[in-house]
Amino acid sequence: MKYIIAIIGLIIVLGLAFIASNNKKQIKYKPVLLMIVIQIALSALLLNTKFGYYLIKGFADVFSKLLTYAGSGIDFVFGGIANKGESPFFLEVLLPIVFISVLIGIFQYLRILPFIMKWLGFILSKVNGMGKLESYNAVASAMVGQSEVFITVKKQLGHLPPNRLYTLCASAMSTVSMSIVGAYMTMIQPKYVVTALVINLFGGFIISSIINPYTVKKEEDLVEILEDERQSFFEMLGEYILDGFKVAIIVGAMLLGFVALMAAINDVFNMIFGISFQQILGYIFSPFAFIMGVPWSEAVRAGGIMATKLVTNEFVAMMDLTQISSKFDPRTLGIISVFLVSFANFSSIGIIAGAVKALHEKKGNVVAKFGLKLLYGATLVSVLSAIIVSLVL
Repeated sequence: MKYIIAIIGLIIVLGLAFIASNNKKQIKYKPVLLMIVIQIALSALLLNTKFGYYLIKGFADVFSKLLTYAGSGIDFVFGGIANKGESPFFLEVLLPIVFISVLIGIFQYLRILPFIMKWLGFILSKVNGMGKLESYNAVASAMVGQSEVFITVKKQLGHLPPNRLYTLCASAMSTVSMSIVGAYMTMIQPKYVVTALVINLFGGFIISSIINPYTVKKEEDLVEILEDERQSFFEMLGEYILDGFKVAIIVGAMLLGFVALMAAINDVFNMIFGISFQQILGYIFSPFAFIMGVPWSEAVRAGGIMATKLVTNEFVAMMDLTQISSKFDPRTLGIISVFLVSFANFSSIGIIAGAVKALHEKKGNVVAKFGLKLLYGATLVSVLSAIIVSLVL
């Protein structure tokens, strides 16, 4: 039965992307089908094999060690703020972002990350039928973040037509950055974080290939990557430390505002209608949860988590999920977890448009115009990834 529901789900997701396509005649179906097969194979490899188990365990162990190192710095600066045995969210989940940001900066400085991004992008371009720049950008988004990635393609922004710009922005919204992966792993199982990271790369190309199909000519494929002005090592360290701290503070502020607002709205709806706002959203999103493979008995509750992610962000949704995880079947928990690992929410529209506008004002205005279509496509990517995982769980 799960295979039938998954096939129906795939048809619905691809159909919704097809309806929104701006050039249905130019859709390349062969790369789309190939990437779906790759997604299924990678999901099965990561979740159902010993090799996948050890790979994810190794990945999780590395981040666990990094969080331990980060904890040393946090204890030195903030030790004594929390009572013994307590784990404040800001200290335990958000502040480690600072240390991981530093490591990303070091790998950038040593030219290790640019090398990885360039060649992984090159390999991806052979599979997805798109330009090398789009492929590089997708890998870079997962490495450095949805706003920072545009700095690496600053030289190309002014030369890109709207259709290619859409694909770059869609990749940025469909993935998550390595700097906050450790934070996710404190709330949901690492195996689902890693799996989502990998298959979202392909999912972004699948949906973009349908919604926004085009062909890049060889002479139009601008692949020169921006080299930042060379800083000293310690200048770079200072910059990435501050950047990581800014991310932690911004995420913390957004959580504070969104969680408080959601509590207030839920309370108002409970008083007026006798049902919370999240429950209403749960009913609206329950059909999508069902086609993702969630049993109907759990679909409303799962739909509420999905909707929370869309209207607030993935952190708020993950916090909600941890509170009610015992009410879900393990398979359902896996499906929802994969859905949550992306930046597909309303606030990301502003973040991405703002990042592009800061580098090229005219292109930033273009991005703002197709913001809702970006969110539509990125949400379909999350649903697609969840459906793919439902096939192997």
